[in-house]
Amino acid sequence: MPKKRPMNATTALRVQELSLPPLYSLVSLRERGDAHAHACSIAAEAGAGTLVRVQRSDMAEFAVVLEPSEPLATARKAFICGMAAVADALATHAPPEKPVTFDWPGGIRCDGARIGGGRLAWPEGCGEKEEPGWLVFSAMVTLSRNFPEPGFYPNSTSLEEEGFEDVDADMIIESFSRHLMVHFDAWTGKGFRSVAEAYFERLVRDRPSERRSFDPEGNLLVKANATGKVDKRPLVPGLVAAEWFDSATGAPKL
Repeated sequence: MPKKRPMNATTALRVQELSLPPLYSLVSLRERGDAHAHACSIAAEAGAGTLVRVQRSDMAEFAVVLEPSEPLATARKAFICGMAAVADALATHAPPEKPVTFDWPGGIRCDGARIGGGRLAWPEGCGEKEEPGWLVFSAMVTLSRNFPEPGFYPNSTSLEEEGFEDVDADMIIESFSRHLMVHFDAWTGKGFRSVAEAYFERLVRDRPSERRSFDPEGNLLVKANATGKVDKRPLVPGLVAAEWFDSATGAPKL
């Protein structure tokens, strides 16, 4: 886990209501809050380990502040850790026949239908070779939806529709917080390859035989075995686009 700052005046907003590892401190927002935006607004003061969640019953919406100790260009690989942690949290509660998969770079699907995704933010104006004061990883996972019938929007789904029983936002967030630490510890102790493998296990393949890897800046490299051609898929444009997210509704696309 990236370095931790002392608690300060921002902690007046915090209420420890979840079972989180000691390095985390919790900020709870009301139902209409925006975890991603709020985490970005307090990141510089609140420091690493600040976890912001929105208290709502239909969505697990949360964000965590990180403080990397390397240049922005390579620090963005923390996004891969965050995505792996969200997927692991979901897989812990998923029915055995419901695979959790990724669309590059941040879309999350359950049994082939969109269920949410992850985003990453960094300080505006920070240069690629500068060490950012903070990063914010955030995620949204749809728990339930008020539609006339299941399958009303066939390309998207919810945990309720996929048969996740008795799973609420707090359970997802608590599990995420622990899995995130596991992946950061693996990155520190074994190198980034172990985190990359956890991500690649869930990334949908275009071709069964293709080989995937990351370059030092977290760009996806896909090599076709038949031709040896390498297709580079940049990370930053994918993070900026966040194609899974509907900015008009502030929720995953239907």
